[in-house]
Amino acid sequence: MKYKNRVRSRISNLKDAKNPGLRRNVLCGAITPQQIAVMTSEEMASDELKEIRKAMTKEAIREHQMARTGGTQTDLFTCSKCRKKNCTYTQMTRATGISADPFNI
Repeated sequence: MKYKNRVRSRISNLKDAKNPGLRRNVLCGAITPQQIAVMTSEEMASDELKEIRKAMTKEAIREHQMARTGGTQTDLFTCSKCRKKNCTYTQMTRATGISADPFNI
């Protein structure tokens, strides 16, 4: 079954109209049959898809770092401890079982 899935993946990637570079490289011999047999989906992806994945990775890293660095400063909230409006907040998502809803800390 795993072999069939890998073959389907190769065929799908070679037929992809958004990825003519892969097909061209295989047809002209730049990528050998042995190479395409062991390529990962990331290696076969089109340049456009690689850029999208790269942007998504950067965004995920940025969001993760924002949560770790303390959030966003604002004067829209009043601190319940010191009563000042110089606050930092972080928006997080909590799973409630039905849907994820944002809340502020």
